[in-house]
Amino acid sequence: MSTFTDMSRRLASLLSIPSKEEINACWDLCRLNNHMGCWTTWLPTSWALAMVYHAQPQIPGSLAVLLGAKYLVLCSGVKSLIMTIDDVLDHDIDAQVTRTKSRAIPRGSISLDRAWLFFSMQIVLGVYLARALLDPVSSAFGLAAFPIFIIYPTCKRWMYFAPIPLGLMFTVGVFMGWSTLDTTRHIPYEVLLPVFIGGCFWVWTYETIYQHMDKEDDVKIGIKSAALLCGKYTLSVCSATATASFGLQAYGGYLNGHSLPFFAGLLVAEVLLMSKLLRTNVNNPEDCKDFFLQTPLIGQIILAGIVADAVIARVTNGIAL
Repeated sequence: MSTFTDMSRRLASLLSIPSKEEINACWDLCRLNNHMGCWTTWLPTSWALAMVYHAQPQIPGSLAVLLGAKYLVLCSGVKSLIMTIDDVLDHDIDAQVTRTKSRAIPRGSISLDRAWLFFSMQIVLGVYLARALLDPVSSAFGLAAFPIFIIYPTCKRWMYFAPIPLGLMFTVGVFMGWSTLDTTRHIPYEVLLPVFIGGCFWVWTYETIYQHMDKEDDVKIGIKSAALLCGKYTLSVCSATATASFGLQAYGGYLNGHSLPFFAGLLVAEVLLMSKLLRTNVNNPEDCKDFFLQTPLIGQIILAGIVADAVIARVTNGIAL
């Protein structure tokens, strides 16, 4: 009888109306005060939308913009989902890291059970939005990436290459964006694979620098990271991955028929990234943070180049925008 009573009380507590502190904790779990995760998932998707807009002149710009707005909603949800499961699965590690020990679960603002319940609610809402806003092919790509969302937070416990799964799930939008806007029902993998892999290299670059912020704590608690793997060779490795990223994106753009504005955007983005990277002191957390915070601007410049290229091509050829 007492066991049943305890279970009933626990269930009632789990399903009780959230307090103000818990609501604020859910806000923190989703990182709703930080849009970095949204940018890093939405930008590769928007690159693909703009590339389709360039490749298929019959597509109206209004449709491309509308789909970009839809994906902005979805990417905001994906970012919140990733941040929540990361905090839930990493709550024990977060409590030992200087930068993260004040997060919602370690500071006691929400229990682990209630955080799991909140995550489950996000899953239900996310599935509904995906079914409502995505076509079947894009949904299939998203579903294929979903297991990585769950696996990723555990990666640093057993591997040094966590930026790889992060890149796979952040950049899958390249395929989703193309399939959503494409009118030919044909996905040109020969074009998108270089862009996708280039995006993954981009993620490796900024995530590896970001991980240097926590490396001292990571060593103490036995966590693996790309920052620790690369060590004193970090700038050399990240220079190589950044160069590979822009090179692969340039190759994909070439195959997609892009011209000068596209390549100019890539060049500006590369110069900006490399100049910041080579000035970064990986032993200074503030330097690493500054480099990481520049990430959205790099992606936005690339997007601006693709859009400018498509618009100029249409105007030059007398095609409606």
